[in-house]
Amino acid sequence: MKLNVSELLDLSHTLAGDYLAQFEYPWQALDGIKELILALGPTLPTGEYDQPAPNVWVHKTAKVFPSAYLGAPCIIGPETEVRHCAFIRGSALVGANCVVGNSVELKNVILFDNVQTPHYNYVGDSILGYKSHMGAGSITSNVKSDKTLVVVRNGEERIETGRKKFGAILGDHVEVGCNSVLNPGTVIGRNTSIYPTSSVRGTIPADSIFKAQNDIAARK
Repeated sequence: MKLNVSELLDLSHTLAGDYLAQFEYPWQALDGIKELILALGPTLPTGEYDQPAPNVWVHKTAKVFPSAYLGAPCIIGPETEVRHCAFIRGSALVGANCVVGNSVELKNVILFDNVQTPHYNYVGDSILGYKSHMGAGSITSNVKSDKTLVVVRNGEERIETGRKKFGAILGDHVEVGCNSVLNPGTVIGRNTSIYPTSSVRGTIPADSIFKAQNDIAARK
């Protein structure tokens, strides 16, 4: 499976497009998300974005519920909803027409346009591609239990990331079923669906249906 940025993500659907284009693999971009947001924020049109707190930019058409927490730095894009008790810890670039739902926690992430994390999701040290969707209760696990550095497993290939914290990369149009866990270093190709209550690790090919770790069918 090819894991290049261009194979997984349509960069026209995020403010981070030029930034991501610099990298071979998308997880290489995780280290610089905070600095990216701090550089992008001051360039956003002041007539279109409010700045309710230092280094927090919210598009005027976005809907942020009163009980949501927006930690700096973050950018909330046009027509996005940040619902009750959402916890954006910081370093979150959230695109247009997204849903950050009730009790969802985001930390060091890029959400492309039209991403939905609607119910009880944790997304940390991850990138979610255009129109990807996390079912209720599905999470990214971003630290290995033994605290060793995350390795991406791609068939027989092992790619050292050098990162202690790395959740998942979701390609465009990925559907993750309810109550699934994406283990550290998971990479899911475009147009793939994950069955509910799955435990996913390694790389999952594009245009697939993941039923179990050893039961992955090609989408017809």
